[in-house]
Amino acid sequence: MTIVLFEDPQVTQLYPVTVGRPAFTISCASYRLIDLVSGWGHEVSTVVRPHLRAVQQADFPNAGSSASGPVVSAAGGKRFDQPVALINARVVPSAAVAKRIKDALCAGKPGVVAGPQGVALAILPPDSPLPQVDIDTCGLADFVAGLKLPPLDLQLPLFVYPHDIVRHHLETLAGNLEHRLAEGTYREIADGVFAAAEAQLGQHVVIDTRRGPIVLEARAQIGPFCYLSGPAHLGVGARVIEHSAIKDGVTLGHTTKIGGEIEGSIIEPYTNKQHHGFLGHSYLGSWVNLGAGTCNSDLKNTYGQVNMEYAGQKVATGMQFVGAIVGDYAKTAINTGIFTGKTIGACSMIYGFVTTNVPSFVNYARLFGQVTEAPVEVMVATQARMFARRNVAQRPCDIQLLHDMYELTRHERQLAGEPLSL
Repeated sequence: MTIVLFEDPQVTQLYPVTVGRPAFTISCASYRLIDLVSGWGHEVSTVVRPHLRAVQQADFPNAGSSASGPVVSAAGGKRFDQPVALINARVVPSAAVAKRIKDALCAGKPGVVAGPQGVALAILPPDSPLPQVDIDTCGLADFVAGLKLPPLDLQLPLFVYPHDIVRHHLETLAGNLEHRLAEGTYREIADGVFAAAEAQLGQHVVIDTRRGPIVLEARAQIGPFCYLSGPAHLGVGARVIEHSAIKDGVTLGHTTKIGGEIEGSIIEPYTNKQHHGFLGHSYLGSWVNLGAGTCNSDLKNTYGQVNMEYAGQKVATGMQFVGAIVGDYAKTAINTGIFTGKTIGACSMIYGFVTTNVPSFVNYARLFGQVTEAPVEVMVATQARMFARRNVAQRPCDIQLLHDMYELTRHERQLAGEPLSL
């Protein structure tokens, strides 16, 4: 069996989350789709947007990809003597969903799972040629439709908008952690708290695991006088400083440093929220830094459901609690306040109150009447300094990705005459 993880044109609806990362690397409920799929023992290939190919190849050298052109892997046009599974990169990475896909692959029957939001899964019969596909032209969807595969009776949810990441995270975290505990090697160091090698739990920590377990990966550290409420997951080397509160559905990526009060949120690797402040029902990308006292609102004063705005259009979330969606490399100054349901673009610098969505690559200080563009050269220099602090080498592909992200988000920075929006 050959597995192809593919991005489709709808992946851009997940901006700012996916402007600088493939959709299969979105962390949700402690897993990424590529982590789950890679554990099945099959050959894995990928198709991603052109600007992500170099970074994807560097980060996942064992996953074949198309480097020279818009094709599904280097095997585009080749016929395989085994079935081929095309899995949408936007499939929610839950253990339950992964089991449904894995069972379907084991059954080996050709078929497709498709709906209004796109093709979630297509199992191609042996001897099917993989197509030469440009994802910007919906070629893959057209190819699958042309095969006239029978429908498969599977429920495979997809991320459609950024707030879906938070919603599915809260719905699936407890189950994903049970899966982690069944598959991994952990020792129970307190009631409902499971730790991998060298994880540390500080003194005088108050723990509540009635709603789910707390899982600490290798070298994760929790300081003294903290409050922990499960389900929660701390990645490798994650650090929670003293007097912090981790509540009701939090996942921390590897090499994160976290303080203050966090509830129902996802924090990607290398992000810092070290100081006092509240973060609720939010998603933070990688290499984000929240200044001391930064807080967000995740509940409207009316207690009504939150509407988000994406690309100038309002979208009903159906959720009462939605906080902030923050892209990679964004930074906030001290005492920044973020209103309910706002998106903050990649590589943006935030000051004061955030009352509107924030484009990528801007200095946002609307409270002071100032919104200016953040030059990409500044972000390249900032990236170099941040990487050095974490002993991460800045590669040419990392620099080029910032330049590509800057160009891809240029349209967001048309701010003239933008009204104040609460």
